Amino acid sequence: MTTAKFVEGPILRHILVMSSTAAVGISALFVVDLLDIFFLSLLGEVELAAAAGYASTISFFTTSIGIGLSIALGALVSKAVGAKNIKLAKRLFLNSAIVTLVTSVLVAAVVITFVPELLALIGATGRTAELAQSYLYILLPSLPFICLAMALGGALRAVGDAKLSMMSTLAGGGVNAVLDPIFIFSLSMGIEGAAAASVLARIAVFIISARGVVIKHKLLGRFSFDEFKQDLRVIFAIAAPAMLTNVATPIGNAVVTRAIADFGDSYVAGWAVLGRLIPVTFGMIFALSGAVGPIVGQNFGANEIERVRLSLTNAIQFCVAYVLVMSLGLYLLRNVIVSSFDMEGDAAELILFFCQYIAVFFIFSGILFIANASFNNLGKAKYSTFFNVGKATIGTIPFVYFGAQWGGVFGVLIGQVIGSIIFGVIGIFCAYRLVDKISRQGLVSAAANQQVLENDVINIDMVAAPSPMSGRTQMAQLDEEPLCKQFAEQTPVDKENTDKDDINTSYAEQSIPASSIKDQTIDDKTRANNANTDTRPTDTSK
Repeated sequence: MTTAKFVEGPILRHILVMSSTAAVGISALFVVDLLDIFFLSLLGEVELAAAAGYASTISFFTTSIGIGLSIALGALVSKAVGAKNIKLAKRLFLNSAIVTLVTSVLVAAVVITFVPELLALIGATGRTAELAQSYLYILLPSLPFICLAMALGGALRAVGDAKLSMMSTLAGGGVNAVLDPIFIFSLSMGIEGAAAASVLARIAVFIISARGVVIKHKLLGRFSFDEFKQDLRVIFAIAAPAMLTNVATPIGNAVVTRAIADFGDSYVAGWAVLGRLIPVTFGMIFALSGAVGPIVGQNFGANEIERVRLSLTNAIQFCVAYVLVMSLGLYLLRNVIVSSFDMEGDAAELILFFCQYIAVFFIFSGILFIANASFNNLGKAKYSTFFNVGKATIGTIPFVYFGAQWGGVFGVLIGQVIGSIIFGVIGIFCAYRLVDKISRQGLVSAAANQQVLENDVINIDMVAAPSPMSGRTQMAQLDEEPLCKQFAEQTPVDKENTDKDDINTSYAEQSIPASSIKDQTIDDKTRANNANTDTRPTDTSK
């Protein structure tokens, strides 16, 4: 039976367990990416490392779409689980997964069509561009597998099964690590071999995650096209801004790559190594953002607002401590890193500069990750969109441009850091303000619900348990208008088709198309009264 694990027990312990297990899996995949660069560097062509860097910039963009969709799935499922409404969790999981599949197929088709143009846009030319194209044409068709795998991983974390989510990514990393040297060297496939190994690794992650979600946790419900259409607004209320939020990061990365490309392929090769080194070194921080989301979501769903605030504080403390330790490690091992990847000249200079002066400022990127995770799970996904898009545009472009003009290639990195500091500080400040605002609203009670309805902010009752509602079994308000209206526009299913076990299901499970009430002219208070008297079927069998 799926339960809300994070509404009880020490918050810091939940953060450590979720982050560490997720980091193992995430780092496994990133370590394999790092091995890709390492193996390719052994072939003795700087163009191969540079091509991998350019290709990763495009690949990062496509997978960020999947990350945004997985955020929506995790946020919706974790709230339903926190409110003890497993039936709704199954419904939202299935419909979110379908949206993920369709979206990823469309994105892959579009990007494959414009691969040469996209590579030229970020500065790839000549043989380097040709190598990057060959890599992407093999890798991009597997986008639906990795997007679904990330969505399934989000579902596993939403129900508290971080271990299985970790095992799936570990398995993918293992497949890639084994196949990389075979394809690259034994079969003499070069960069195409690295791409082929990545494709098979993505499929492995998908298979293991799917088995856990469908067989172990039994989250796969029955598909209903009518419910799917209704849930599209709910899903995209979070998914659309979350996708924009996550796409903003690779766009900012592309801006930096383009700026570095102006100084030559050797610098791009060094940047490619750093692009793999950063997620391996700070994998725990990337995992932290995914770990905080379900914890915040479940406690928000159970109206434990003080625990939501504590989740933010503990996550920031952990982020600062971890980045300081890992930055010190990079500083001490900077020469070893350069020699291991056989980097020389410009590439070596860029890596050394990063390890000495830039790495420690990843604290502010981590803080922004935490803030965005809280926004996505507190009904304010548009806030995370604003901060990530802002960081990728006004927080990156002018700073990188003027940094390059005044400080050369090192100025590019300094400019990127300045933008991260500004948006990280403002983002976490707004996250705490949002939690304080929710706390002042008095949570969910009968009187509060009536007042909120009159103010056009709809509260969602997602309680499936037949016992009296407590603070842990009510759904706190969600301010996203599309999400709120979808649940507000609901009426009961046909009584003849309702089993006894469904008598106490939530309003959210008993929906009809919005068109049936679209033209209503009654005021909000009358609508609320009708909901209280007409939307719950009565059990006449007793």
